[in-house]
Amino acid sequence: MQTPQANSFDRRLTSLVHRIYPKIDRDILASLIVAAFWPEGTKPRKRGRLPGNNLWTEKDALLITYGNSILDGAHKPLDLLHDFLVRRMKGVVNGVHILPFFPFTSDDGFAVSDFRAVNPQLGDWPDINRISTDFRLMSDLVLNHVSSQGKWFNGYLQAQAPYDKFFFEALPEEDLTDVVRPRTTPLLQKVETANGPRHVWCTFSHDQIDLDFRNPEVLLEFLRIIRLHVDNGVRIIRLDAVAFLWKETGTSSIHLPQTHAIVQLMRLLCDYAAETIILLTETNVPKAENLSYFGNRNEAHAIYNFSLPPLILHAVMSGSARYLRGWQRGMPPAQLGCAYLNFTASHDGIGMRPAEGILPSAEQAKMIETIKDIGGLVSMRALPNGGQAPYEINTTFYAATGQTFDGKDDYQFERFVCSQTIVMSFEGIPAFYIHSMLATPNDLEQVARRGMNRAINRHRWDYPRLNALLDDPTSDQSRVLTALSDRMQIRAKQSAFHPNATQFTMALDDRVMGVWRQSLDRHQSIFALHNVSNHTVEVSLLSMNLIDDEPWFDLLNEEQIDTTQETITLAPYQCRWISNRTR
Repeated sequence: MQTPQANSFDRRLTSLVHRIYPKIDRDILASLIVAAFWPEGTKPRKRGRLPGNNLWTEKDALLITYGNSILDGAHKPLDLLHDFLVRRMKGVVNGVHILPFFPFTSDDGFAVSDFRAVNPQLGDWPDINRISTDFRLMSDLVLNHVSSQGKWFNGYLQAQAPYDKFFFEALPEEDLTDVVRPRTTPLLQKVETANGPRHVWCTFSHDQIDLDFRNPEVLLEFLRIIRLHVDNGVRIIRLDAVAFLWKETGTSSIHLPQTHAIVQLMRLLCDYAAETIILLTETNVPKAENLSYFGNRNEAHAIYNFSLPPLILHAVMSGSARYLRGWQRGMPPAQLGCAYLNFTASHDGIGMRPAEGILPSAEQAKMIETIKDIGGLVSMRALPNGGQAPYEINTTFYAATGQTFDGKDDYQFERFVCSQTIVMSFEGIPAFYIHSMLATPNDLEQVARRGMNRAINRHRWDYPRLNALLDDPTSDQSRVLTALSDRMQIRAKQSAFHPNATQFTMALDDRVMGVWRQSLDRHQSIFALHNVSNHTVEVSLLSMNLIDDEPWFDLLNEEQIDTTQETITLAPYQCRWISNRTR
């Protein structure tokens, strides 16, 4: 006899199946979904996990890296990455996002040719397993498209089942004017198949052919792939480019209801899995669209805080937190069981779409002009009217902090560390791109060699040289890694920095970004203050609710605060975490 919880699972699953595939027998497809996700006699939990704040703590943080960001010409890159993580990152982060580590043909891994294999140039599954033993592992589910040179698309070209129905086709004469996409290349690509000429949909490039999720066999195959990754130690599934998953001609083909329903279906399966699996959606879009992927606590467990990179960069470039503060004030707390993933840099550029409606065009223009001054680049996207607009800024974040709107100065190190400390302080889980942790400069040589703007931020370090720099306390690499590591180790001890701890945006001088954090049990308060300017700023103690009869400390410099004074001083780009508890 089935339990009420089991009945609830079955009922929710069949309801979602009917929403996505109304013309297919819901009970049969639901049974196939269960078999795909729980093969060989395994089965769902009796009870699904309820939304709560216990999936993460203040100790959680991620490093974002390619599998080959570190090389030495002798050892497997994944072995070198594991060595780096254990040697340099223990106690700093407890998770790692290894960007697509599968065989691929382009886009640095995001044109996957085989989801079931590890790229042999990086290593093999046992190397992935070793990393997952020591760190919480995130993998990419590149579910919108696959390589034009992989088995799936070759099977499509030859009209081989089941791949002959795996890809989204459209006709050039159909209405595609409203389609939203981040590229300027033609959307449709004509190909010759065994069934004659066809036009396939390519949201990103002509080597990345979009899949057709109207065919449930595509969904089932990806559920099997998720199971393979989970069985190999992956615990965070990043749904890459998920917003474009479901397509219909005559629409924008972004954020369609079926896309949200598929994310809900995946969340349901994860909540009933024996393993604790977190779903993270990658949707580099304006705020309201991004927030929609929390659903009603039934879609993503976590979403990227995509507005942070351009807004934090603007703040430290302009010396004003006005726009960052205004945006932060309007951000809702993450729903119960959900969290933001906070970052400033990733393998991609600094997206400008999430700044739309927040940063005036004149301020965006100043950012772009400044980035060009320091040797950075700008990538464009196509608009429905045939025009173009800035899509992202291409630069390492460390290089981007090399100067302000007023020009160069001697504060790059302080400015950069301030930008990363803001990420540590905000509600959510902090994540750091490896090239931010390593103060990597812009790699213009890679851009010239590879002919792609994003290569500027995808340097590959020679491991012996990197270790020599990290062992030299005067190098930028050592100074930055030491400073960020020290702050992250302090952060991990503060319950007020739990990803879901209370946050209130403080009304302060425009040059100071301040938030008040309070632990879930209300025992600890932290007033996190960040001077984003090259001026010394005085902050009134009256602007902070410093409870009487309790000592207050600056956690970052171990200084006790004299509460009889009227103000507290912030040097240029100084950050202060004022707390009533030291742990």
